[in-house]
Amino acid sequence: MTRSATSESPGSVPRSAVLVVNARSRQGEAAFNAAKQKLEAAGIRLTGAHAVRDPAKLRETVRAAVQAGAPMVIVGGGDGSLSGVVDDLVGHDCVFAVLPMGTANSFARTLGLPLDLDSAIAAIAGGRLRRIDLGMIGDDYFVNAASLGLAPMIAKTVPHELKRYLGRAGYLAWAVRCFVRFRPFRLVIDDGTRVHRLWATEVRIFNGRFHGGVELADTTDVDSGDIVIQVVTGRSRWRLSWDWYAKFFKLRSRNDTTTEFRGKSLRLDTVPRRRISIDGELLAHTPAIVRVAERAIEVVVPADDGGPPATPGAQ
Repeated sequence: MTRSATSESPGSVPRSAVLVVNARSRQGEAAFNAAKQKLEAAGIRLTGAHAVRDPAKLRETVRAAVQAGAPMVIVGGGDGSLSGVVDDLVGHDCVFAVLPMGTANSFARTLGLPLDLDSAIAAIAGGRLRRIDLGMIGDDYFVNAASLGLAPMIAKTVPHELKRYLGRAGYLAWAVRCFVRFRPFRLVIDDGTRVHRLWATEVRIFNGRFHGGVELADTTDVDSGDIVIQVVTGRSRWRLSWDWYAKFFKLRSRNDTTTEFRGKSLRLDTVPRRRISIDGELLAHTPAIVRVAERAIEVVVPADDGGPPATPGAQ
């Protein structure tokens, strides 16, 4: 059943949905039953509710709901879970709603969603629709951010139980361990008009504004119509450390350590070859083409988020 087949008005948040929760995420298993009860109490009729304990089955569960005509799919999990399922909403008349249940919840922060369960559910029930861009690396869509450098090194090695039980504190402790072993690399970016060659300690590919739960990009948003590559330049690991510190505390000098490139499509390469972490999951490697998929999906945001509304029927 699609929204056009219901009595819901165009542009409004659907009142029926399928709930899919990554029950292996840090908060997922404990929050699933509560989310189900609270959503229905808030006036969202659930035509299906799934606690998925095998992450490999998360995407097929969402795909089945979309193909069955669900007007809205509510996904509970972290950034990796959200990016892993978003491909199956592109090109479909199905709204994407988010319950933040991960470690950093960067995409939820970008959308202005509260991070506690009760407030997030209230934001969905009383929210509005917003049509947003997605990032692309190759043919893979992602919701928020990708990165090269220290973040993929952390993602590749961090024990899952450390993230599950200690959350951001555990992730930070592991990041410090990886920082000591990390080395800078050479980067090449082709923006279509010029080839840029520089040393880098970290490369961030932004569709949204947050990465690792910290607002690292204040020059873009999920409906900017372009993709942003932000490079922490130079060969000093301490320069990378300072960059995170300055951006976390929003110092005036927070952009002095980075250079940004933006466009509809950019090609990047590294020496040596590097893995690419996409919303926390190692899914690609250099060389790679990064692109923006403009106005690709509709999401639910708080009614007062301040962004432009969705355009009914837009694709």
